[in-house]
Amino acid sequence: MKRLFSFFLALLLTVALFAGCNQGSQQSGDEEEKLLRVGMECAFAPYNWAQSTDANGAVPINDSRDFAYGYDVMMAKYLADKLGYKLEIYQLDWDSLPAAVQSGTIDCAIAGQSITSERLMTLDFTTPYYYASIVCLVLADSPYAEAQGISDLAGAIGTSQLNTIWYDVCLPQIDGATIQPAMDSAPAMLAALTSGKTELVVTDMPTAMAAAAVYSELVLLDFSGSTDNFEVSDEEINIGISLQKGNSELLDALNAALAELTIEDFETMMGDAIKVQPLATDE
Repeated sequence: MKRLFSFFLALLLTVALFAGCNQGSQQSGDEEEKLLRVGMECAFAPYNWAQSTDANGAVPINDSRDFAYGYDVMMAKYLADKLGYKLEIYQLDWDSLPAAVQSGTIDCAIAGQSITSERLMTLDFTTPYYYASIVCLVLADSPYAEAQGISDLAGAIGTSQLNTIWYDVCLPQIDGATIQPAMDSAPAMLAALTSGKTELVVTDMPTAMAAAAVYSELVLLDFSGSTDNFEVSDEEINIGISLQKGNSELLDALNAALAELTIEDFETMMGDAIKVQPLATDE
């Protein structure tokens, strides 16, 4: 009887020990993984775009078979790595990004957003992760191809992307311009130009450089350094990461990581993005 009792006691201890070990492993496996949910259009080369493979280190798009890449994805990967977070990319329409950030559907938007006073009313922004000057694109055979300043663009027919300073602030500065309805996306804006539906588009330097690299019929007009240039404030050309108001913990962490990068780092990353952008930006 004593031997039988000893056997059952040993068996119970073994089972208890095994269960305890399993519980510890389960708890370890159930620990909440740090996650950085980043929203972007995935249609705004060279900032971000969608592609069918993981070439060049592209990241899977949540709930999609496609992958995201571009400058914004490079930056998101850098930040997630510095913070020790797992990265998830969410594809959202440009106009839906602020609401997604505000509601907490995503943690932040890394999407080429200018840090404007209007946006700062409802969103928090990091320090700039890029500085983008404003330029124009026209067709090479356009009467505006030799323009030396915005006064030479007087009377032009133009458009740009919806809810951008390009459309809201810059286009109205062209004297007598016929301003067409805003385009939903950068590819749509470029398609309108290359198809002859508009005479010029206003955009930022990276977007224009990427477009000019693909479309040989485009001419980039840069009036930087001229007195005959678009009037914009620094805040309107400073590109930042938007977060939910009051999310100071993530804001401070992102700013600390960004502080380790220089403007030269930004330019190098953007140049790398332009080199591998999709061959067709209007698909």
